[in-house]
Amino acid sequence: MKSFKFGQKDIQIIQQVLGVAPIERVDHFRFVLENQKENRRLALEIYPEVETGSGKGSLISIYTMNTHIQLHNCAGYVPSESLGEVIFFSEHQGRLTGVIVEKGAGCSVYANVDRSLLSGDFTKLAPEVMLSGIALSITEHLLPVDNNTD
Repeated sequence: MKSFKFGQKDIQIIQQVLGVAPIERVDHFRFVLENQKENRRLALEIYPEVETGSGKGSLISIYTMNTHIQLHNCAGYVPSESLGEVIFFSEHQGRLTGVIVEKGAGCSVYANVDRSLLSGDFTKLAPEVMLSGIALSITEHLLPVDNNTD
């Protein structure tokens, strides 16, 4: 899947959803989210284009008090003002990885999810599996057509 390159308009949309202005650095944008009520703090860094091995791509880095998460070759994002979150995603060989950043300084990761789960019958899945399919299903319209579907 082709990598996505974040532009100024994308950064503005993300700023609006997360409710915090980014700090613009030479090669990336940094958003710092704080939730004092729940004692959470999260830093989101968006690198529009960096070397990622054999080519260039977008990189999403998330730092919390206990965790460091990276999403290489980000293929796009889905902003949701109503949910107060942004989903960043990538896809490789029918597998999807999504990182959800919440306005309240929360973060969820769903890695290596089979693409068929996005549009399948969620009621036939175990609750643990169903959650990833539901959470990432809103990215499906941004993914390329899957010609390998049986």
